[in-house]
Amino acid sequence: MQRVCRRLLSREDFFHCCRSNRRFFSSLAEREDASSLHDNAVLPKMPPFDYSPPPYTGPSAAEILQKRKEFLSPSMFCFYEKPLNVVDGKKQYLFDEDGRRYLDAFGGIATVCCGHCHPEVVEAIISQTKRLQHSTVLYLNNAIADFAEALASKLPGDLKVVFFTNSGTEANELAMMIARLYTGNHDIISIRNAYHGNAAGTMGATAQSNWKFNVIQSGVHHAMNPDQYRGIFGSDGEKYAKDVQDMIDYGTCGRVAAFISEAIQGVGGIMELAPGYLPAVYSSIKKAGGLCIADEVQSGFARTGNHFWGFEAHGVVPDIVTMAKGIGNGLPIGAVVTTPEIAQVLTQRSYFNTFGGNPVCTAGGHAVLQVLEKEKLQENALIVGSYLKDRLKSLQEKHEIIGDVRGRGLMLGVELVTDRQLKTPAKAEILHVMDQMKEMGVLVGKGGFFGNVFRITPPLCFTKEDADFFFDVMDYSMSKM
Repeated sequence: MQRVCRRLLSREDFFHCCRSNRRFFSSLAEREDASSLHDNAVLPKMPPFDYSPPPYTGPSAAEILQKRKEFLSPSMFCFYEKPLNVVDGKKQYLFDEDGRRYLDAFGGIATVCCGHCHPEVVEAIISQTKRLQHSTVLYLNNAIADFAEALASKLPGDLKVVFFTNSGTEANELAMMIARLYTGNHDIISIRNAYHGNAAGTMGATAQSNWKFNVIQSGVHHAMNPDQYRGIFGSDGEKYAKDVQDMIDYGTCGRVAAFISEAIQGVGGIMELAPGYLPAVYSSIKKAGGLCIADEVQSGFARTGNHFWGFEAHGVVPDIVTMAKGIGNGLPIGAVVTTPEIAQVLTQRSYFNTFGGNPVCTAGGHAVLQVLEKEKLQENALIVGSYLKDRLKSLQEKHEIIGDVRGRGLMLGVELVTDRQLKTPAKAEILHVMDQMKEMGVLVGKGGFFGNVFRITPPLCFTKEDADFFFDVMDYSMSKM
């Protein structure tokens, strides 16, 4: 047992595993004969990492789960058959209650851009907290002004007026309201399979058209998804775009206030919009008097590697850009950026946000932007992401269950199917592989309309060694199905 564990775990993880006397080896033994595993398998080895978390003395995973069931919303859910109690994080790694280390290949999209607990971001937050935690925008404070200036410098054209919010949901709600006020129109067009937030308006615009997210809202219309894998027009974006033009021509959507879309659908399964789609749709919307909103909550902030924002890969410039998650590296902060002309419309209303743009969050956000540039994380996302995508493409040739590999930079998707010709979603199989990968020390997300797509979105400090380990663990897990 010790020799097998040593081959998979680093030294510190191995001793944590032995001390806790739990889970890891027994879970492998349930799946196959231990002697066979010892004799034949070459298990992936996690890259070395010079950090050990302090001992955890809090409640166990079971105790937390019990409280969660009793006191938290029943709509909340966990990944994995045995939910993970995460108690510590450093760069691209997370640690559980027993001190075991996991490679985080998903948390980047959730919140973390430049790595868990980056010391420069932490220092900026602590330093600002010691001076002033909160001050309304009715007073002056340099933290919000400095970050707004830095953020505006990363956007093209006349996009330079920033409204800070507390989340991506709030940013998209505000963006849609601004568009309606500016144009005097009411109707919003979004794309099926998109995700824009979890308030009433953004859930209406989310357009997943099923029980999970869709909340019917007046004036919200769902256009055909330019899905290059399952869509009827393949990668011909202009053919999908005609659906939006038809909505306008035949009066299906009334008077258009805005079109909102992600450049790469995150929750929708890392689905990159078909080439030619956004330029055609933006042209139709502008001719109809509407505004174009780019939801960069997941694809923005250098994640795609070749550009800082996802929409840039399509050669378009939106009227409004929304962002959150990675912008604060885990802090509750989002933003809406638009032009001075469009921003002026809010002077006709009394718009105010008590916590949006507070000094602590804006100081932390500014530090994140500085770290991205200082550590060249956009370049790293391109280099490591391209390397990992190439390796995953080779894995597709080996395993029939992989139907598609897609995405850009460190925003990658692997879609699992039980039949490549029929593209039958492998819904049960992906859960099995996820659990296997977790037991071997890799955390990865899932999404897509059918819940059968791996969402690979690690912190941007992910290395080639991490990519190799991820690849090897996924390969091993699929080989054991």
